[in-house]
Amino acid sequence: MYDDQDKDEGEDLPPLNRLHSSYGIPPDAKQMGLDRNVPEGAWLAFAGSLSAARPSHRLVAWLLLAAFVLPLLLTLKATLF
Repeated sequence: MYDDQDKDEGEDLPPLNRLHSSYGIPPDAKQMGLDRNVPEGAWLAFAGSLSAARPSHRLVAWLLLAAFVLPLLLTLKATLF
C-alpha cells in the first residue's frame, strides 16, 4: 500500500489493536487447537469472558448452566421413570 520511499525514516506506524482469536480461552483448550472460529471454542471464549463481579454476567452464567443441565435432567427423568 505504501512505498518505502514515501515513509520518513523516523516515522513509526501506530500498533494495531486487534482482538486475538484465543482471548478468553483456557490454555489447555488452546493446546487442543480451539479458538473463536470453531463453535466449541466460541462457547469457551464467551464463557471465559464473563466476569463474576458483574451481576448481569452472573445471570448469564446461571442461564448457560441451566441451558446445558436442564436437557440432561429431563432426559434422565424420561429414561429412569
